[in-house]
Amino acid sequence: METDKKPFSSDILRHDNIESVCNNLVLQLKENVLLQLNRRGGVVGISGGIDSSVTFALSVIAFGAENVLGIMMPEADSNPQSEDLARKLAEKLGVKTITENITPVLEKLECYKRRDEAISNVLPEFNPLTDKAKIVLKQKIKNNIPPAFSVTIIKPDGTEISKLLPVKDYLQIVAASNFKQRCRMSMLYYHAERLHYAVIGTPNKHETEQGFFVKYGDGGADVMPIGGLYKTQVYQLAEYLDIPQEIIDRVPTTDTYSAEQTQEEFFYQLPFKTMDLIWYGWENKYTPAEVAKELGKTEDDIENIYKNFERKRKTADYQRRPPIFF
Repeated sequence: METDKKPFSSDILRHDNIESVCNNLVLQLKENVLLQLNRRGGVVGISGGIDSSVTFALSVIAFGAENVLGIMMPEADSNPQSEDLARKLAEKLGVKTITENITPVLEKLECYKRRDEAISNVLPEFNPLTDKAKIVLKQKIKNNIPPAFSVTIIKPDGTEISKLLPVKDYLQIVAASNFKQRCRMSMLYYHAERLHYAVIGTPNKHETEQGFFVKYGDGGADVMPIGGLYKTQVYQLAEYLDIPQEIIDRVPTTDTYSAEQTQEEFFYQLPFKTMDLIWYGWENKYTPAEVAKELGKTEDDIENIYKNFERKRKTADYQRRPPIFF
């Protein structure tokens, strides 16, 4: 017998008692880190983004400011605003921070060289010394077609040049860029181990479910306190926790490529508010007709997005898999 479901609405994800949600997350953090893992605090990589900021604030409530360390890990392509906002939040919360510039390590690993080589294979006019670059998804979601990425370079005069990425070059760009997340995770574990702390992960539900994380990079942590929260719920928590408005208002970016790039254009292809509702509808077996009516879309639109979600979750199985033991 099917359980009764609430009618689908645009408010279906909003928590009526956000204080209770916050208290439950804090309680779980305490139990998991202090009792189960037997660690005495937490290390959080802070980037000035909404997810890391909420995770940071929850950690401070759970362990106390004196038992939390914020690590800022800029590199050559980072937006300076990321560190500025992260520092502002840490000062507000009274938490000690450390800045670890990972550019020298990435240069030794030839992260930038390997990435730029692949970009130049596609766009020979690319000049790594003067041009900015990013990879983007330009097509709409339709017919369950896997995404095709394009590389865009931006010349000093603002001229943009884009070209579809062959699979080989796309994979090289991503593989090289993933050095960044894996270096950051190594740094977090260094500080966590020297302090006998746990690494507190910052991915939200969409990142963990759809695969918007790097295996053994930002996907590597001891606990994931917001891993079950939709992005709009993270924003609701941010307001409750009094996260600085500058962070709440900031457009979520990957902060990975030299050209500014939103998470929507790089991976999700949908605004967060819309994506959250459609994902909830798909996950909870609401029909495309029910969701389409509420969001002002066609049933075909929702059906195509449902199929896209299914494909992304299946593709992300590899990223979530632990090692296979024989």
